[in-house]
Amino acid sequence: MSFFIPAAMAQTADGAAPMGGGFEWVFLLGFLVIFYLMIWRPQAKRAKEHKNLIGGLSVGDEVVTGGGILGKVRKVTDEFIVLEVGDGHELKFQKGAVVAALPKGTLKAI
Repeated sequence: MSFFIPAAMAQTADGAAPMGGGFEWVFLLGFLVIFYLMIWRPQAKRAKEHKNLIGGLSVGDEVVTGGGILGKVRKVTDEFIVLEVGDGHELKFQKGAVVAALPKGTLKAI
């Protein structure tokens, strides 16, 4: 193992980077662009669509909740909605629990 020691002593002491000093900024900017395009922008778009969905709920809409419950909106308040899930059976949900609106007539077709 002693044959490695002369090579180690022969190295120079200056610690210059093999690439230019500004090359790290290219990687950082590239990472930020990828982060924006793949994570932040699609998430903001989904949040905006969900906010528009929640804000546009009205009586008679057919919706699906996060738990998979399908129902027709019977009452809308500021924070809650009342869904008719069966003949005369109504459940109260927070508006945020609604994940999708269904086309009219979907509940009858199921």
